Amino acid sequence: AAILVIAGVMALASCCNEGSCCNNGKGSKECCKCDNCKCCNECEAPAEVVTEEMFRTSKSWDGADLPDYFEGRPELVAMKYVIPAGKKLGWHHHDALNYGVLVQGELTIIDVDGNTKVVHEGEAIVEMVGTVHHGENRGDKTVVLYMFYSSKEGLPLSVAHPEIPLE
Repeated sequence: AAILVIAGVMALASCCNEGSCCNNGKGSKECCKCDNCKCCNECEAPAEVVTEEMFRTSKSWDGADLPDYFEGRPELVAMKYVIPAGKKLGWHHHDALNYGVLVQGELTIIDVDGNTKVVHEGEAIVEMVGTVHHGENRGDKTVVLYMFYSSKEGLPLSVAHPEIPLE
C-alpha cells in the first residue's frame, strides 16, 4: 500500500505498482492505470455530481422491438458476469427484458445469423429477447458485465441452446 498526500490529507491506497498510484513520488497526480488500482477514480473524479442517460429505447441492439412487459408481479434481477479473456458463453436466448453496462473489457455478441455487436468498456447494452445469440471475450482483458433483468418468478434468465455448437 502506498501513502498518499492529497490536499494535505494522508490516505492509504492500494495498487499493483506500489508507490506509482496517484502520487509517483514527484508530487504529480498520475495514475498507473492498472486493473487493481483503487485510487484512479479518486484522481479522475469530477468536482460535481454528474448524471448521464446512457440510453432510452424500446429496441434491442439489433434493432428489434422489445416485447411488452409480463403481466403480474415482476421479479427484478441484477447479475454480475465475469468472462475471462478468450472465453465464450454458450448459445442461448432470453425471454425477459434485460440490459446492462460493460464496466471492463470488450464483449462481442453474435446472433445465429452472424450479426455482431461489439460492446466496449463503459457502454450500455440492451440485449435481444427471444433471439438466439452468444457472447465472446475476444480481447486480452477480463470482461466484467452488470446485467439487469425485468423478469417474473420462475422464469430462467436465459435458455441454453446446446444443440448449436460453438466454433
